[in-house]
Amino acid sequence: MANVVVVGSQWGDEGKGKIVDWLSERADVVVRFQGGHNAGHTLVVDGNVYKLSLLPSGVVRNKLSIIGNGVVFDPHAFVAEVAKLRGQGVEITPDNLKIAENTALILSLHRELDGFREDAASNSGTKIGTTRRGIGPAYEDKVGRRGIRVMDLADLDTLPAKVDRLLTHHNALRKGLGHEEVEHEAIMQELTSVASEVLPYMDRVWKVLDDSRKAGERILFEGAQGTLLDIDHGTYPFVTSSNTVAGQAAAGSGIGPGALSYVLGITKAYTTRVGEGPFPTEQVNEIGEFLGTRGHEFGVVTGRKRRCGWFDAVLVRQAVAVNGIKGIALTKLDVLDGLDEIRVCTGYMLDGEKIDYLPASQGAQARVQPVYETLEGWKETTAGARSWNDLPAQAVKYVRHIEELIGAPVALLSTSPERDDTILVTDPFQD
Repeated sequence: MANVVVVGSQWGDEGKGKIVDWLSERADVVVRFQGGHNAGHTLVVDGNVYKLSLLPSGVVRNKLSIIGNGVVFDPHAFVAEVAKLRGQGVEITPDNLKIAENTALILSLHRELDGFREDAASNSGTKIGTTRRGIGPAYEDKVGRRGIRVMDLADLDTLPAKVDRLLTHHNALRKGLGHEEVEHEAIMQELTSVASEVLPYMDRVWKVLDDSRKAGERILFEGAQGTLLDIDHGTYPFVTSSNTVAGQAAAGSGIGPGALSYVLGITKAYTTRVGEGPFPTEQVNEIGEFLGTRGHEFGVVTGRKRRCGWFDAVLVRQAVAVNGIKGIALTKLDVLDGLDEIRVCTGYMLDGEKIDYLPASQGAQARVQPVYETLEGWKETTAGARSWNDLPAQAVKYVRHIEELIGAPVALLSTSPERDDTILVTDPFQD
């Protein structure tokens, strides 16, 4: 049996929630390996809608679910999300949910610093467009070796000194930004008040996963955001603060890279992004409005309206290479129903030269101009199709052309938010 890594091949919001839920029914273990509660998944199960921000999608299916060490973990957001899901009838216990002991925590001072910076950047025109949930500052403290981790909640003898070290850094920043310092006791209270609700879930996740692997269990690694938001490979600096690519599944969970068998890239049939930054195929016109309205393009976590544009094969082709994607799950094909023609970006013009990649430079990314092909649209509906025979001929041609342009086959085709409205070409767990 293969272990499967699911990643977004664009800027996130590709519909990973449905696909991960669809796969989680076939998996034994589901793992979150990066990001925080700034990215959300919407699951529709038997007509019930579940909106997840931090918890792995497997909790809804009562599969062993793991929050890996590559995640930054807001303990108060965790408690609130668990309470919300329990209110919807989802059973969450230390038997079916594990949190890596070495996972870094997000605290209130991280959220505040995130907001201070965004406010200052807005005034200067350099805003990144974060969710203000403290993700970036928490990762900074982690790599700065001053972060508080889940295991620290269990050792109240050493915790005060760690809080002091953290505050030495943050209070200097806050003073420089013109804000009041944080009191030591406030952070201690914030941590101790939630410790008893978090610690029962703490475990040596690397050992849990090693045992699962040796037992031949199927492990699903669930990514957040998308490849173009990767801190190294994305549209820097308009990116998230973690590595979102498939290779992070190993480092962010404590399993060896040789255990990662199949990488599935979730790919929307058009392109969207939230926040600031370059977007070569963005359509600030009636097409963009059509895609946004038909696709219900609003963020799960923030409710922010997503920017919409034509499918960019250059970006997805690059994501296929960077992630080692074996197959894609193409989502939201039905949003394109009814268009007379559909455009696809096949390359860029940069300073008079045609290129077939997204340059790494911020300035060059802002200057690229898309080169389009125009395809015939279709009037029939693709919504709810469960076999290739249910699709209009032009829709099939569109899908096949995308496969050629990106250099990867379609493994799954999603035709609505309902989990069973899926055409399976290749089962990633059987590959």
